[in-house]
Amino acid sequence: MYLVAIGWLYVVLMMAVAEALSSQGSVLGAVITFVFYGVLPLAVVMYIMGTPSRRRARLAGEAAEAKRASDAAPDGSGHAAGDAVAAERKEA
Repeated sequence: MYLVAIGWLYVVLMMAVAEALSSQGSVLGAVITFVFYGVLPLAVVMYIMGTPSRRRARLAGEAAEAKRASDAAPDGSGHAAGDAVAAERKEA
């Protein structure tokens, strides 16, 4: 995935250099070419391509948190024990 991104940035950089060195081109045009043909589309594609790994990391973190919470409870359910508060005694 990163090899394709590096290749794309190289091609767009060469386009921008050709724009800047052209007799009818300008440096501003080269910068705009680099940003709008290279950086912005590549950022969007890399964000979309990274979504599955971010989702896996989030689910792994949630699973680890749930395991940590279940290990803390004595019965392993993650809930407080039912008899945590002593019953009220009635006087006879």
